This record gives sequence, structure tokens and C-alpha cells, in this order.
Amino acid sequence: MKRRNFAHRPGCAVEATLDLIDGKWKGVILFHLLSGTQRFGELRRRMPGITQRMLTKQLRALEEDKLILRKVYAEVPPRVEYTVSEIGESLRPVIEILKQWGETHRARLSCAPAPDPIEAAQTAA
Repeated sequence: MKRRNFAHRPGCAVEATLDLIDGKWKGVILFHLLSGTQRFGELRRRMPGITQRMLTKQLRALEEDKLILRKVYAEVPPRVEYTVSEIGESLRPVIEILKQWGETHRARLSCAPAPDPIEAAQTAA
């Protein structure tokens, strides 16, 4: 994946960091891999909204950016494991802060569960 040149622009460090973890899935993949090495199927189960094609694409981009490591075992069928690289591990505080902020502001976010209409009616009564 070709990276843009952010040098000598205001906010370039922020732009460069966000460019590495941009999109809907890269940060989520990193979040799950920060808990330990996982196989493709495990990651797919943890993210039911992602397609196989998109997960493959995002894993390749993260590997190209050296944020994760891919290890292929010479077995039949082949086993592939993904783990966070040393550079990826340095993003742990960023990912944890994003998670904390999301939990704090969950009610305002689109990923928050819809309020239960029965519970809301009982609370209002």
C-alpha cells in the first residue's frame, strides 16, 4: 500500500499515525491481536461484520506496514498465525485510549445497542 508523504505539514504526525490504522477494521484487528497471537478464523469469529476478503486485505496492509507479523507453518492444511510486531505493540496505548474513549461515549456512538422500548417505557412510568 502506497503511503502518502506527510512531511512538513501541520499535524503530519497525527495524519501519518491515522493513515496506518485508518478505516473501519485495522484498529479492531490490532485490538484483538494485542491480546495474543491468533489465526485467521479466530479473528473472523471475533469480527462477525467483516468479510473474508476484507479481513485478508486489512491483514496484508497491516503486515506491509510492519504492524503485524504473519507466520505460516508447513503443515497440511497450512496453518497461519498473526501476531502484533514490536512496532504494532507500540500502538497499544493508542488502541487502549481509543477503547476507553469509546466505552465512555458509547451511548452517543452508532455502535451502541438500541434502547429497549419496553425498558424505556417502564423507566418513564
